[in-house]
Amino acid sequence: MSSGTENIVWHEAAVKKDSRRKKNGHGSFILWFTGLSASGKSSVANKLAHSLFESGKQAVVLDGDNIRHGLNSDLGFIEGDRKENIRRIGEVSKLFIESGQIVITAFISPYRGDRGLVRELVEPDEFIEVHVKCSLEECEKRDPKGLYRKARRNEITNFTGISAPYEEPLNPEIVLDTEKDSIGLCVEKILKELKQKRLI
Repeated sequence: MSSGTENIVWHEAAVKKDSRRKKNGHGSFILWFTGLSASGKSSVANKLAHSLFESGKQAVVLDGDNIRHGLNSDLGFIEGDRKENIRRIGEVSKLFIESGQIVITAFISPYRGDRGLVRELVEPDEFIEVHVKCSLEECEKRDPKGLYRKARRNEITNFTGISAPYEEPLNPEIVLDTEKDSIGLCVEKILKELKQKRLI
């Protein structure tokens, strides 16, 4: 059976990515935050977005929980659904890059292969993997949503770090140690790296 894609033709945008970047005065790329639940991904991502906004940069945060309230509300947490969740976010992030924005994603995204597929969707310098590193023990102590407690009681299945795997990045562009460093220090580290790469 035909999927119908042979009848779909890509329509080129009138305003190109490079023109948007030039007007904005900064690059457009993905900062892909990955780490365990409660590692601090959303906290750092939003603090970073605020800092970029205050300095006149166009940035948007795509947060795992928020996306599952809307775009990906039809997906669960089995491996196949997790893969589709990340695939969709990758495609959405690519659209934001084309619009000249800095995309900050905060997703557990536990599988290296899935993160690698998103990296392949965009240009080599448009994907920056940020490992938000925090031990499972510390994440369980924080447990702001009570999810680890539920997972330990088997009330939540396929929970990353407990009943489902987390594959740490092998060669991330940035590593943030949120167990030792403050949110502010983590943001400073990212900004320094982006300036060194001349992306902002």
